[in-house]
Amino acid sequence: MPSAPPSADGSNTADVKTYKHLFGQIVSFDNLLIAARKAQKGKRFKPATALYNFNLEKELLSIQKELLEKRYRHGPYRDFQINDPKPRLISAAPYRDRVVHHAVCNIIEPIFDRMFIHDSYACRLNKGTHAAMDRYTAFARKNRFVLKCDIRKYFQSIDHEILLHILQRTIACRDTRWLIEQIVTSRTDKSAFAYFKGDDIFTPYQRARGIPIGNLTSQFFANVYLNGFDHFVKEVLHCEHYIRYVDDFVVFGSAKERLREVKAEIENYLEGLRLTLHPRKCRVFRVDEGVCFLGFRIFPDHRLLKKQNRLHMRRKMKKLQNAYQQGDLSLEQLSQCIQSWVAHARHADTYKVRTRMLSGVVFQRGAATGAARGVLEQQQ
Repeated sequence: MPSAPPSADGSNTADVKTYKHLFGQIVSFDNLLIAARKAQKGKRFKPATALYNFNLEKELLSIQKELLEKRYRHGPYRDFQINDPKPRLISAAPYRDRVVHHAVCNIIEPIFDRMFIHDSYACRLNKGTHAAMDRYTAFARKNRFVLKCDIRKYFQSIDHEILLHILQRTIACRDTRWLIEQIVTSRTDKSAFAYFKGDDIFTPYQRARGIPIGNLTSQFFANVYLNGFDHFVKEVLHCEHYIRYVDDFVVFGSAKERLREVKAEIENYLEGLRLTLHPRKCRVFRVDEGVCFLGFRIFPDHRLLKKQNRLHMRRKMKKLQNAYQQGDLSLEQLSQCIQSWVAHARHADTYKVRTRMLSGVVFQRGAATGAARGVLEQQQ
C-alpha cells in the first residue's frame, strides 16, 4: 500500500498540533442537550423525534452513561434510495445516534475547520454552493481553461484505516478516538472495489471502507479526508485558483498542457488515499464553453440552470400538486418549497424559466386554490 497520507492540515511533519481532553466536552450534558436540539431541526414532529423528546432528560443521561462507561454501540441504519439528480443510497442513523453525531461535531469540527483551505465549500459555515459558484465565476474571468474533476464513488471509497489515521494525528484524546472509531466503523460498503499500487490479491477484500451518505459526521469526515489533498494542490502544485465541493473540484489555469500535468499529479496523490478519478467526468474545458458545476452551467459572464435540474423541478412540482390536493401539504409548506427553489434558481439567468414553470402550475384544494395561486404569483 502507498505510504501514509499527510495529516489533515497537509503536513507530513511530526510537529502537528494535537488536542487532548475533548471527551469530557463531548459527553457533557450541556453539549448533549445542544446536540439534541440540532438533531431535531426540521424533524420535531416525526414519531422518533417526538418520542425521544418526550423523555429527553432521561434519554440524554442514558447516552451519557453509555459513553462514559464505553458501552455505546452505534445502532443499525435504515436505507432508502433517492434520485436527486442521480440514484443515491441514503443511510439514516437511529435518532439517538444522530444526537451523538452532533455532540462529536460540536467539539471537533471547529478544530479541523481552522485547518481547511478557504476554497473548500461543502458543509461549512458561510460557505455552500452559491458561494462556490461566485468564486468559480471570479476565477473563470482570470483564466482561459479549467480542469473539472469528480472522484469515483467518493463516500463508498473512503478507507477507514486512512481516515482514522488522519483524525488521530490531530485528536490525541484516547476516549474521543474510541468514539470516533465507533462511528466510522458503524458501516462498511463493498461497492467501490479497486486495486492500488502495492496491493496483493486480497487487499481490497480486507480493507474496510465506506461512510454512509446521510450522516452529519460523514459530511465532516469527507472534508477531513481530502483536506491534505487541498493543501497539496494549493501549496505543492501551486494551483492558486482551485475550488472543492465534497468530491467535485476544479483547477483553473491559462495553459491546457499545465492542467493535464496537474491532473496526473492529482491522480498520483489520490492513489495514496485509495481514491480514483471518474474516467468520464474529468477533463480540461475552455471556460468560455460554459462548464457544469454544482447544478449550473457557468460561463464567465452568466449562468444557466442545467436542463436536468429543470426537469427535476417539474417532476417535483407535480408531486407538490398531488400532495397539496390530497391534504398532505399545507399552504405554508407549499410556499416554503417554492420559495426555496426560486431562491436557488435566482442565482442564474432563469427569469424566463421560472415564469414558464410557475405560471403553468395550479394547486387546487377546494377554497384554497386562490391562495395557492397567490403564492406562485408572488414568486414569479
